[in-house]
Amino acid sequence: MTRYKIAVLPGDGVGTEVVDCAIDVLDRAGFKADYRHGDIGWEFWRKEGNAFPERTIDLLKSTDCALFGAITSKAKDEAARELAPSLKDKGYVYFSPIVGMRQMFQLHTNMRPCRSYPGNPLNIKDDIDLVVFRENTEGLYAGIEWWPLPDEVRDVISKHHKKWAPFKELPKEDVAVSLRVISKLGAQRILRSGFEYAKKFGKARLTLAEKPNVLRETSGLMTKVAKEMAVEYPMVQMDEANVDAMAMWLVKDPDKYQVIVASNLFGDILSDLGAGLVGGLGFAAAANLGDEYGVFEPTHGSAPKYAGKSIVNPIAMILASKMMLDWLGEKETALRMESAVAEVVKEGKVRTKDLGGEASTVDMAKAVASKL
Repeated sequence: MTRYKIAVLPGDGVGTEVVDCAIDVLDRAGFKADYRHGDIGWEFWRKEGNAFPERTIDLLKSTDCALFGAITSKAKDEAARELAPSLKDKGYVYFSPIVGMRQMFQLHTNMRPCRSYPGNPLNIKDDIDLVVFRENTEGLYAGIEWWPLPDEVRDVISKHHKKWAPFKELPKEDVAVSLRVISKLGAQRILRSGFEYAKKFGKARLTLAEKPNVLRETSGLMTKVAKEMAVEYPMVQMDEANVDAMAMWLVKDPDKYQVIVASNLFGDILSDLGAGLVGGLGFAAAANLGDEYGVFEPTHGSAPKYAGKSIVNPIAMILASKMMLDWLGEKETALRMESAVAEVVKEGKVRTKDLGGEASTVDMAKAVASKL
């Protein structure tokens, strides 16, 4: 087996715990890698004014892919208050390192499987097996925002858009603006990822979840690209749903959906809803994929109130590691890892608190490893 160079970014809070557990399971599965730890997260923001230091960027550039734990993110003003005294009032502005990583390395596809493993007491239904493909670099997360609103931006909007009229006389301190940016390239990349997945794994249905009846230009462009691309995939039925209706239908009939594609914010929301259908964030793994690099993570966040208590479910991180193996081409080892997770869940002998049990984070990881 090839020995890979893997960047390990534990981050904050429970991120460090679940990453260690996942590496233990990978070791037990026989996966050979050179793990290289990197600095990322809240402590580096507080001490250095940068949650994603340049040395970590260099580390990513020298590795095959990355395992990412979790980070703490806080609002702009709170982040500024927590800076070290020597850094305050120096112009440092907090920006999410995972968002920065996605944009810097063009990790345009966020892939979120939502699968209900038999025996999981938190499943809404037992036949759910869908994947959300979320555009990962654009949309409302592009990071193009203003507050207070600069006069030159206000003037441009006022000049070119009549719908600005209700805001025209408001003080600039009373208006914040975020741009929702959808490019044709961005739409093509995420839709191509979804269609190719459906084709490869024999999924008969792909659903685009947008809002073109209101967001006529941005969602409209996504819809136009989807219809054009669908012609290339006659084996896949492409249909559309407004994102608000999609949320309802996922709760009502989640087993009827297979592949869902959405822009950044909509995909973020729907993928968390999907996680809730199949056991919660303890089972929510994600892959951030670009053309040349991948970052694999759980989506549960740093959960600071649980940090150091060894009570969170490590399965999301283990499944993220399984996704990494798939991406690297280590299909057999990936299948063995997922089968081990499924067997532990089905047996129900070892359960963390989210599943109604008393097992620790380490206990659950050991249970999965024992099946390997």
